[in-house]
Amino acid sequence: MRRIVIPRPPTPPLPRIQDHAVFSAAGSVWALLVGMGLLLLGNGLQGSLLGVRAAEESFGSTVTGVVMSGYFVGFLIGSQIAPRTIRRVGHLRVFAAVAALASIAILLQSLFVTPTVWALMRVLTGYCLASAYIVTESWLNDRVTNEHRGGLLSVYMIVSYFGMGGGQLLLNTGDPVAHELFILVSVLISFAAIPILFSITPQPVQEAPERLGAPALYRISPLGVFGSFSTGILQGAVFGMGAVYGRTAGLSVGQISVFMFILIAAPALAQWPIGKLSDRMDRRKVITGLAAFGAIASLVAILVTGTWPRLLVYLAAAIGVGPMLLYSLFIAYTNDHLRAEQMVAASSTLILVFGIGATLGPSTAGILMDAFGPTGFLVLLAGAQTGIVAFALHRMRITRTGPVEAQSPWSTNPARTAALSPALAEVAAETADESATTAAGAEAADTAPGGHGTAADEDDTGSPGQPEEPGR
Repeated sequence: MRRIVIPRPPTPPLPRIQDHAVFSAAGSVWALLVGMGLLLLGNGLQGSLLGVRAAEESFGSTVTGVVMSGYFVGFLIGSQIAPRTIRRVGHLRVFAAVAALASIAILLQSLFVTPTVWALMRVLTGYCLASAYIVTESWLNDRVTNEHRGGLLSVYMIVSYFGMGGGQLLLNTGDPVAHELFILVSVLISFAAIPILFSITPQPVQEAPERLGAPALYRISPLGVFGSFSTGILQGAVFGMGAVYGRTAGLSVGQISVFMFILIAAPALAQWPIGKLSDRMDRRKVITGLAAFGAIASLVAILVTGTWPRLLVYLAAAIGVGPMLLYSLFIAYTNDHLRAEQMVAASSTLILVFGIGATLGPSTAGILMDAFGPTGFLVLLAGAQTGIVAFALHRMRITRTGPVEAQSPWSTNPARTAALSPALAEVAAETADESATTAAGAEAADTAPGGHGTAADEDDTGSPGQPEEPGR
């Protein structure tokens, strides 16, 4: 009996009203976005301010690196403790408390300019900001539906990148040796609490996530775990020692602010096309190419550091591409090898691995800068990205890639030193749940009696019973 195939009608364009749905969703959580923007402005200014001031006070690169690593130690502590604290006392109380503590911490650093006090205050600041990020991001994630979550997160990414980058430009508004910029950081962090504390939206319910340890995750995706650790080193070095490098390389305070702004914010323009490219080919090739480009850019910067330091401002975007963009690709690559119910736990583990790398980044950069001068910073960036290239090529040699169609959708992720929140992991899990449901429905329709498979489905059948494990 001959089958009659009725062609599907063309998919109509989405109605115009949906173009404004994301902005409507953003408007409903404007207090969270404004508060996060102010918080990121203060945090962005704080990192560069302390780096420049430490160089002016002749702390030494190694000591400065250890001091700046304190932030990531505190961030790791906060990312583990804050969810339990939030479940116990609530989002608003946690945010109010940590905003006050972070404001006090930066003021104490302006009064007591010693490495010991600064290191302790950096740990406290890291703890406070990790808690604040988890409060705002989990609240943001709770207040939107699945339909508009992706678009709203894109808005959040813009706020994240340009908030952190814009904070670098505020370095021009005062003298790093005086107290004014320290007070400005305190004011920005304090103001960040105001719109959130006056928000009348209901607080989200915080649930305890399941666990997936690093050894188990490494067995699932060695490249994902290794890459997350290496990217943590890269971002820790950039945020912790980027301004110190600029100062020791001969840049003025104004040039440092522009250098850091471009280093952090400019790669955001490439995040979307790079991510979409990785959805259309073996993601490991995109990771390898991006890391190789970043390593080459760092090596070129080494050549001009001692001769034409002003060229570093023009090279900043190329230097920042790898450190700022690789983490999103490693998250997507790891998700390619996970079940939907594993993604939240896996993301929390990747955050922990990333945070350990970020803790080591500033201190390692400081040691190298003491050994090789300011170019030690670039040596670390080039070396870490070369390591990513070598490990990715090794994995590509011993394992084959799976079909591109089976890859999980890439999604934007902020610079993780700006936001190490497990809340964003829920987005990946929900997206995967929806994709799995859709795929299951399509498969059921194709395999049901009377269903129709495509020509590709018929021609692309492999030998049953001999599946090959996709590349990991």
